Amino acid sequence: MTSSSEGGDSSHLSGDSSFKGLATLSLTALGVVFGDIGTSPLYAIRECFHGDYGIPVTHDNILGVLSLLFWSLILIVTLKYLTFIMKADNEGEGGILSLTALIISHSRKNRHERWFLVAIGLFGAALLYGDGMITPAISVLSAVEGLQIIAPAFKDLVIPVTVFILAGLFFFQHHGSAKVGGFFGPIIMIWFSVLAVLGVTEIIRYPEILKAIAPWYGINFLLTNQIYGFLVLGAVFLSVTGAEALYADMGHFGKKPIRLTWIFFVLPALLLNYFGQGALLLASPHESHHPFYALVPSWALIPMVILSTTATIIASQALITGVFSLTQQAIQLGYFPRLTICHTSAGHIGQIYVPAANWGLMLSTIGLVIGFGSSSKLAAAYGVAVTATMLISTLLFYYVARDIWNWNKFGVNILISFFFIIDLAFFGASASKLFHGAWFPLVIALIIFTLFYTWKQGRILMLKQLKDRTLTVEEFTESLALQQPQRVAGQAVYLTANPDVIPVAMLHNMRHNKILHSEVALFHFTTERVPRVPNSKKVEVVKCGDGIYKVIARYGFMESPSIRQVFSLAHHKGFHFRFEATSFFLSREKIVTGLKSKMSSWRKKLYALMMRNAISATGYYDLPSGQVIEIGMQVQI
Repeated sequence: MTSSSEGGDSSHLSGDSSFKGLATLSLTALGVVFGDIGTSPLYAIRECFHGDYGIPVTHDNILGVLSLLFWSLILIVTLKYLTFIMKADNEGEGGILSLTALIISHSRKNRHERWFLVAIGLFGAALLYGDGMITPAISVLSAVEGLQIIAPAFKDLVIPVTVFILAGLFFFQHHGSAKVGGFFGPIIMIWFSVLAVLGVTEIIRYPEILKAIAPWYGINFLLTNQIYGFLVLGAVFLSVTGAEALYADMGHFGKKPIRLTWIFFVLPALLLNYFGQGALLLASPHESHHPFYALVPSWALIPMVILSTTATIIASQALITGVFSLTQQAIQLGYFPRLTICHTSAGHIGQIYVPAANWGLMLSTIGLVIGFGSSSKLAAAYGVAVTATMLISTLLFYYVARDIWNWNKFGVNILISFFFIIDLAFFGASASKLFHGAWFPLVIALIIFTLFYTWKQGRILMLKQLKDRTLTVEEFTESLALQQPQRVAGQAVYLTANPDVIPVAMLHNMRHNKILHSEVALFHFTTERVPRVPNSKKVEVVKCGDGIYKVIARYGFMESPSIRQVFSLAHHKGFHFRFEATSFFLSREKIVTGLKSKMSSWRKKLYALMMRNAISATGYYDLPSGQVIEIGMQVQI
């Protein structure tokens, strides 16, 4: 195994492994990482007995469901993700796109196999957009449904209140999660503590429920109920949604705080609450319509609805922020057009706001609440996206363990086969709800994946056309020696997608204006397959002669490029352009379809539409707008 496979923790603790530092990180991680999986008790048990595929509330069925739920949390979250998947970090970062980038940077596969791995990685990332839409809807809606437990007359208020809360959540995003980040950890700590207390109270009354820890009860449940038992797995899986977030947020907190918080606090609290709900159903089977709120004493119902709603808002916040990060990674890796990205915190690099993603999520999430009308109906749409992502993560991990770390092939095959059986069972059970709402996240994923792939392929075709219309840097400098154009005093920067060729904008400027600045720099921004590039390696300056420079800026896929930072870093390497006196030349391409290629006509038109709606390089690279000159041109693809 490579040394980087267990990296990341030391950097997050900044060399300080004290208990205080670890406790602070763990508390912060509690508020960000565990919100999604921590709100599952609101609906997971209920869906097993009261959902579309709910089974009778009998003694054996209760023990069987609790047993399946217990071992799901142990095998999927504790064993698969925290023990194995989290080993596959990319310079400390986690998540399915980081895992895909890790494979790309180390893979020795042939072109077709590499394309397959990248394609499924992108599709897995696209599935998370569907999850990001459904999670806020089902979480907040399931909490607000507590209003109708308090008083049936409040039933008609559930949808309006949910929509109001969600709208407020999305309208708040531009302020940044840093504004409320300090409150997240303590509130979620209170939430998990309350979960544990409610569960323990009921378990003490009916300790028989603890027998469900034995795996035999789960196996017997599946054998006895057969197809109905298999379908209930889709509801059992709701208890582990959010496991992917543990991996995706690894880069913000490190492995150690996440693992310790899960094992010593989150897992016990969840299990106590789930077993408490099971104990309640043993005594009161009629409470299956909402066993979570049935645990709560009548005098505490109103505070509990408020706490539940707050916890689901925090869980939703984490998912929304995750979609922002995913969008930024896709842009940096070249699979999505440039969008406006706002950094909302000077102290935390990962806190960003992407307006386009925010408003798209808001409309989709509110539409889901209004369209489905209840958390029970939304639960049918919930699991398939997450189970498919988990399947893909397992497959990608297999290639990392076998081909990059060179683990024993027999051992890897046994391990991955075991995880595949579990993942496929949950995926099959979730997919059975295809016509009950499970189609929604799959359609969203297919749309996002089409956008990813279309943008990447369109960029390749466009750059190929531009390359055929220009000269290499060497050819250009040789031509200057033969015929020198009129040089004017000044410094000019041309942004280029290929550092080895002269930008078409520069040739157009020479052809039409008959001049060339005395000092010219070709700026090329490239995204490495690592999360971040250290400043010492971020900028490379090459002197090409005749006053021409090449400046290559390397950024990680978790970073946002900045032209001012590049100027500052390049200054120490012999590049002495004055930023405030430099003219920046950009090309503005207008896409025209018509050439024959492997890309279909409708996808070319889609690419042209994406090009028109992408923000200009001026905004994306933070160029001074008063110093920018754009040169338009048509490109046929």
